[in-house]
Amino acid sequence: MQAVSKFTDMTPEQSFFAVFCIEQLAIDLGLTGAVVYKMLVDDSDILDDYIVPCYDVLHTQGRDWIVDDLKDLMRQRGLIE
Repeated sequence: MQAVSKFTDMTPEQSFFAVFCIEQLAIDLGLTGAVVYKMLVDDSDILDDYIVPCYDVLHTQGRDWIVDDLKDLMRQRGLIE
């Protein structure tokens, strides 16, 4: 069974940003959005414990910075090489 993000009370802006992050990572990594979502929710806590809580800071950055920052965190968590 696939896990669901614990943030059911995300604002619309946070939800949109979470989808943006997932899709941009998917494009950059050459994966599907579903695979990246699984990595960020099932295989780690990056969505719930980083992307959503840090929305106020993260969403002020550019696309490349966000993707690079998230990829660095994914490397630290052993999700990608």
